[in-house]
Amino acid sequence: MQIDRIGSSPANRPPEDSFTGDVSISSYFQRSVPSRLAGAIVTFAPGARTPWKTNPLGQTLVVTSGVGWAQCEGESIVEIRAGDLIWFPPGELHWQGATPDQAMTYVAIQESVVVLFGRQVTDEEYHQGPPHH
Repeated sequence: MQIDRIGSSPANRPPEDSFTGDVSISSYFQRSVPSRLAGAIVTFAPGARTPWKTNPLGQTLVVTSGVGWAQCEGESIVEIRAGDLIWFPPGELHWQGATPDQAMTYVAIQESVVVLFGRQVTDEEYHQGPPHH
């Protein structure tokens, strides 16, 4: 058994050219072969977000606090909240982040292959927000 105690791995800021806003990645883990499991706890300040990206083998998010937005290419932005479980299928172009006025934290889990980062999500795309009901 291996226990990684909270705070045992430092929080890191991703490169500014890959994320927009204040983002912190902590408790990153990648398991040894033969496992391909990798993950991290990611916290987004209000307005912060990933770029458009794909996970070649898919990605699961478990939102642990706050409120955020997520969008897949060609679809509307959707709101995601604490307790939600989100699955992005393999190769699907998507982004996620906090709403303009609330922070969000999630646990990201995927198979440990290279995430393919694309262009930034523009302010115009981001501020479209989810459709109102």
